[in-house]
Amino acid sequence: MKQYLIAGLALSVLAACGPAANEATTTAAAAPVEVVVPAGMYALDPTHASVTWTVKHLGVGDYSGFLGGLEGTATLDPANPAASSIQVTIDPKSVITPYRGDYKATHADSPFATFDEAVARDARFLNADAHSAITFVSTAVAPEADGSAKVTGDLTFLGVTKPVTLDVTLAGQAAEHPFSKQPAIGFTATGSIKRSDFGMTAVPTAIIGDDVAIVFSGEFQRAPDAPAAQ
Repeated sequence: MKQYLIAGLALSVLAACGPAANEATTTAAAAPVEVVVPAGMYALDPTHASVTWTVKHLGVGDYSGFLGGLEGTATLDPANPAASSIQVTIDPKSVITPYRGDYKATHADSPFATFDEAVARDARFLNADAHSAITFVSTAVAPEADGSAKVTGDLTFLGVTKPVTLDVTLAGQAAEHPFSKQPAIGFTATGSIKRSDFGMTAVPTAIIGDDVAIVFSGEFQRAPDAPAAQ
């Protein structure tokens, strides 16, 4: 999920303490990172965007999966990060897991051909046949002193909408993308939700943990005809 923070990265402090009683402690602040992309509307590059999710499995280990079907737009205002915004739509049928077993051999009664299809379409999981999209729409951006931001938005999942706050950092930027020749900027967002908050309760938490860790990574490019921010 994700946004438009930054007017600068910020203050890393170096402290040097010597053994002598009279030696002073010195500190130095790093120069803020200059935002080189202009304000305006940006589109998420669907070929360079993903969401990784991680849950506890059987109380033993962490199990991660991947969602790659993302679309989205963002309004970026480097001079006033709090005025920035983002919206992202995720296709739950784009899920990919590391499961490499013979799913049909071990789940003969399942109507699904693969484990990935089961996770995507089973009513106990992402239930994509009934809920074809997962959406995040930002409602507030709160810049932090270190150049990151807290981005709060409405997450709609399994037909339930709840507020979620993500920690967003600047991953990189380019005044001119080497291929599109347009300004480009990338963000990473991390957070967590409880699946039970969205009605996913059919599978006991002893099998799949209730807490779901989320990592969003995405690159945004300014379209040639995108309107500038007002």
